[in-house]
This record gives sequence, C-alpha cells and structure tokens, in this order.
Amino acid sequence: MLRTANTKKDITRKPEHVDIKPQRMGFEFNDKVPRYWLDNSPFLSHMMNALSVLFPQGEQYFVDAVRYYRDQINDPALKKEVQGFIGQEAMHSLEHIAMNQHVRDQDMPVEDMERHLKVLLTGFGKRLPKRHQLAITCALEHMTAMMADMLLERDDVREDMHETMRPLWVWHAIEETEHKAVTYDVFQQVGGTYLERAFYQILSTALLGVMTTYFTARMMWNDKRNISLTDVGKGLWRMWGVGGVFSSLAPTWLEYFKPGFHPWQHDNSELIAEFKSEIAEHVAPQYRNGNRRTLQ
Repeated sequence: MLRTANTKKDITRKPEHVDIKPQRMGFEFNDKVPRYWLDNSPFLSHMMNALSVLFPQGEQYFVDAVRYYRDQINDPALKKEVQGFIGQEAMHSLEHIAMNQHVRDQDMPVEDMERHLKVLLTGFGKRLPKRHQLAITCALEHMTAMMADMLLERDDVREDMHETMRPLWVWHAIEETEHKAVTYDVFQQVGGTYLERAFYQILSTALLGVMTTYFTARMMWNDKRNISLTDVGKGLWRMWGVGGVFSSLAPTWLEYFKPGFHPWQHDNSELIAEFKSEIAEHVAPQYRNGNRRTLQ
C-alpha cells in the first residue's frame, strides 16, 4: 500500500480532528491463537509477548505520573486530553492483561517477570522526583508512539501477525498515536527541562531494552525445545538488520533530542482514520455502546 509522505510541521499541539477517547475492546485469546503468532517465529512471538507483559504495570506507571500533575494543568483542552489519556491507558492494561493470561497459560513464567518489573518500578522508578517520573513517561511514550507509527505504516509487519492477534496491536497503535503528545505537553507545562527530557530518554531506552531482552530470554529458555539459532538469527536481522523493524526507527528516536521537538511535528493522523473503522469491527458486543472501565 502506497501512502503519501508525512510532513514535518512547526506545531506544538495535537491536531483538532484527533480525538482521545478510551474504548474497551474485549479481546479474547483462545486456542485459535497459534503459539507462534508472529511470522510463525518462536523468537519474534516471544519478544512481542515480552512487550505485552511490560504494558499493564508500565502503563499504570504512566497514568500515576500524569495524574499527579492533573490539578496543576490550567489549559482546559489539555485537561480533557489527560482524561482521555488515562482512560486509554486503562483500556490497554485490561486488554494486555487478557493477552498475558493467554501467555501464562502456555506455561510461561509471567508471574516472575511481573514481580521483577514491579521491583524495578517501585524500587527505582517510584523513588525518583515526580517530574523525573514524568520525564520517563514522556520518553517511553515517544518510543511506543514511534513503534505504533511503524506498525500502522508497514503492511509487512501487520500481515505477519496472525489474524487473531493483529487487531489488538493495531488498536493499541491507533490509540498510542492519538495520545502521543499528552505526556509531553504536560511535562512542558509543569516546567520540565531539556536536560531531564534528554537524560531520561537515554536511560529509559536502556532499561526498556534490558527488560524486554530479559523477558524474551526467559520465555525462550522456557520454550527451548522449539528454539533454533536459525530462527533467532532471522528474527534479530528482521528487527535490527538493514531496514529492520527497530533499526529503521533510529532517526525518529533521535528527533526527540531536538530542542524544539514536539510529537505532532510528525503528523501521521491520517493513519488513525485509515484503521479506525476497520478496528471498530473487533469491539466485543458488550462494549459497543461505550461500556468502559477506566482508572481515572
């Protein structure tokens, strides 16, 4: 599918036509979901499962970091966006909890990984000053936003996902795109500095890499009878080789260090409209009338 190139604009706010509203989906993961649901690859599937394990606690950390400053926000539009952000992150947590239960049912050590993540978040992340916690949230939101953009842009990545798993990740990518600037705008409004932003981008990237690698390795060790060096090698090249899924994101990652950076300078809102109606077909019947549960 050919798309027009996205333009870089000198803007500092969300486009008005982008609406940030939470939507519970009610995804179910049953025996129709293959064990190796991404390109029939154990390595790639375990890596994405590892990311899913990170989401519920990670997104609760994001919500707490932003909610702390909610009463200090004077801009009514940003206040509304914060409310939408909190609701969307709550929905992401609920849906990934369901996916993580599916991974747990495959005899993966999800409880151990969740416990280790909790130690990192409470033993380190929660002990930082509140604005530093918000800076971490901004950095990780930038990374999730650029991965979301990649997923919506690249047909090859989506098509390699099994049809039972693809809707979850496309829906998540849509909402990450919708609210990609909320934490950044809050950070700017409460006096966040460039040094804080840049430092925690580097630190957050390193920690995300370590935790994702560790979780993936735990799952691969648990599933070692089905792991091959060939599959791992192909998977690593697919992710980090020339034109790889992750290596291709390096220029976008670096943009975060520009002093005048803003997430919506990369206006990819057309991708939201392109996939929104498609993903609406996957809302479970009980949630089609706006039945939601949030963490607000």
